[in-house]
Amino acid sequence: MRSSVSMQLMCGAVVAAMACAPAAEPPPAQEAAADPCAGVNVLTDAERADGWELLFDGGSMTGWHGYNGGDTEAWLIEDCALKTAGTEGNYGSHNRVDLTADKEYTDFELAMDWKGTAVGNSGIYYGVVEDPKYSAAWMTGPEYQLLDDVDWPEELAPERYTGSDYGIHAPSDDKQLKPVGEWNSTKIVVNGTHVEHWLNGGKIVEFERWSDDWKARREAKDWEDRDDYGLAKSGRIVIQDHGSEFWFRNIKIREIGADSDQESEDDQ
Repeated sequence: MRSSVSMQLMCGAVVAAMACAPAAEPPPAQEAAADPCAGVNVLTDAERADGWELLFDGGSMTGWHGYNGGDTEAWLIEDCALKTAGTEGNYGSHNRVDLTADKEYTDFELAMDWKGTAVGNSGIYYGVVEDPKYSAAWMTGPEYQLLDDVDWPEELAPERYTGSDYGIHAPSDDKQLKPVGEWNSTKIVVNGTHVEHWLNGGKIVEFERWSDDWKARREAKDWEDRDDYGLAKSGRIVIQDHGSEFWFRNIKIREIGADSDQESEDDQ
């Protein structure tokens, strides 16, 4: 009997203790999924202080229009980036429209990240003039070429690969181009006559526009209907729609003075 009573007393004590114990904490709620656009298409305080401004806010076409007043239906916003619509096989007859910045620029540093798809072809233009007599931006503005260098189906002249001043200056042999589908970082510096093309932190093209050498290279090309090519001191930034799928983000620009002593090598 004592053993039975003891057991009852012990059980009673256990039940009482359980009744007095605080309720178990519910499992923590699952944390909200991380914002995939966090840290993308934003400026740091230091960049703002240095005069950088965003050309793409990450969610709209504000600040952009189609070349010569065209619409932007050939462009999408996907994965926090501007995207060319593209077509299967990277070619097709969709309504191609080069995306054009609303504002004109003279001397500047332009930076952006981009990635493309296999056998892709696109470009970044600067110093572009809008005029009804021109059907596309390439007729007036120099181009920073974007291309799938590895799998492009035909051999091209050296000045037609990624990072080149298209048709004029070839990129350096030691350029570092990332594989298709990975993000690359591009910078273009235009400071008076001096122009630089950068890729993934390395300077790959450098030249003086309007110099005797530049004029000779320009005249050596048979560019019909391009009488004004590369001559404008001020113009628009344009991203080409060449029927390929490309993405562009972190698009930003810093206006500089032609007589400034900035050294772009220190910026990357």
